[in-house]
Amino acid sequence: MKNRIEKITEILDKNKAESIEVFDLKDKNYFVDYAIIASSLGSRHTLALLDHLKKGLKPQEHFNNVDESGDWIVIDLGDILIHIMTPEYRVKYDMESFLSQLAEGKEGEIL
Repeated sequence: MKNRIEKITEILDKNKAESIEVFDLKDKNYFVDYAIIASSLGSRHTLALLDHLKKGLKPQEHFNNVDESGDWIVIDLGDILIHIMTPEYRVKYDMESFLSQLAEGKEGEIL
């Protein structure tokens, strides 16, 4: 798992994604073991990062589902969820707070 996470973050970093964060959610009552969030430089860059991940991770990784919009892309790898967002969407939806509290076992405080 560690190698998979490193490969994903390496591809994102190499292609100029910003503020890459990894959340360990194993045994935290969440539907994936890890979540990764990265900021893009804009809508086009968000789509380009998806393309880089597809090229860099296939055939080793199976993309179960990809939910695409120009501002926020979610990639479901089964046990890893990758969020790539424009900076505006990242601030607006503040996934870090939710995932940080979940990772720390404070899911009851989210509500």
